[in-house]
Amino acid sequence: MKLRLNIEELNEDFFEDTRLLGITAPLKNYQFCLQLNHLLGYDFRVNPGIEVHLKKKDRSYYFTVYESKEPNSFLTHYLYHNQFDGEYLLPEFRHMDFLWLMKGDWVDDEKCSWIKQSVKNLNGVQLVAELTNEQIKNKGNMVF
Repeated sequence: MKLRLNIEELNEDFFEDTRLLGITAPLKNYQFCLQLNHLLGYDFRVNPGIEVHLKKKDRSYYFTVYESKEPNSFLTHYLYHNQFDGEYLLPEFRHMDFLWLMKGDWVDDEKCSWIKQSVKNLNGVQLVAELTNEQIKNKGNMVF
């Protein structure tokens, strides 16, 4: 008997009860994280254990993932850099520089709106938009 891994189901599970923002901000990762940490009170730090590694055409691409845990909650915020060396983590969102995933606990509309508005007001941020699961074609690229 062969067991088959259902990747689509895994991806759906990973994205269950998550919210995802796409952010256009032509800033360096560390500059953007510094602003989020200092001005919005997050604690984004690079987590090398969940860095995303993609192989395309015999080349390796590494997408940095920053992590910030919410105190007294299961909620964790993950900030992905969407671009590395000309490749995109989510090619369907080439215009987005960062992807902000909220996972582990439900984020209500009010909190999501507050985050969107606060990020929009940061220096260098041009666009913040919520992305729906249906819009994401390459979900598997974000799963760690």
